[in-house]
Amino acid sequence: MSFLTAEWNNLAMINYVVEPKILEKYVPAGTELDFFEGKCYVSFIGFLFENVKVLGLKIPFHTDFEEVNLRFYVRRFENGAWKRGAVFISEIVPKFAISFIANTFYNEHYETFPMKHTLKVNDNSREFIYQWKVNEKWNTIQVETNKGPIAIEIGSEAEFITEHYFGYNKVSDHETIEYQVTHPRWQQYEVTSNNSTINIEEVYGKEFAFIKDLKPTSVFLAVGSKISIEDKRKIKL
Repeated sequence: MSFLTAEWNNLAMINYVVEPKILEKYVPAGTELDFFEGKCYVSFIGFLFENVKVLGLKIPFHTDFEEVNLRFYVRRFENGAWKRGAVFISEIVPKFAISFIANTFYNEHYETFPMKHTLKVNDNSREFIYQWKVNEKWNTIQVETNKGPIAIEIGSEAEFITEHYFGYNKVSDHETIEYQVTHPRWQQYEVTSNNSTINIEEVYGKEFAFIKDLKPTSVFLAVGSKISIEDKRKIKL
């Protein structure tokens, strides 16, 4: 049985190229940074976490909620093949119990803040808004898209961002937690405007404040799907 099953829906992804050295201290043991066309990426992602079940059971009042995370990309070579995964620097949800479970069992980096979202379907477009409140100020991921979904092109930056099927968490310099995430290949909505406003330093600290001066290399909206998160394993080096 999977540790967790759910749906990840309407994933707004804002992607930036950064210097690899900024992420080096976060890279879990046994993995290395994963690059796309020689470039190192971080992504801000806002989405809906829905129909959540832990070990097949629904937790009352904790089945549907928003999440916003900041992540980057790594890979691990094992049994003659590369495993491609994500490492989360920060994960924000509105439910304390979700933070407690994820941080306790998977060594994640969840925080709990007030959150809300708005989804609008217009005649020819869709609008997706995710908000979270830190120090009495609302931060917003807000994108408008074309109405119909399209394929994510093979070999594209969007494919690189979405096609990572493992999660890695650093426990120590010699120990890493690995877990597998399963989902089908996603489609996307093409983003026509991005009106996001994130106080990056206030939310993520001075270390990442420089991102406010960068232009995103891409912004897109993955449609999402049912997902499963499998039980963790520890890697010791």
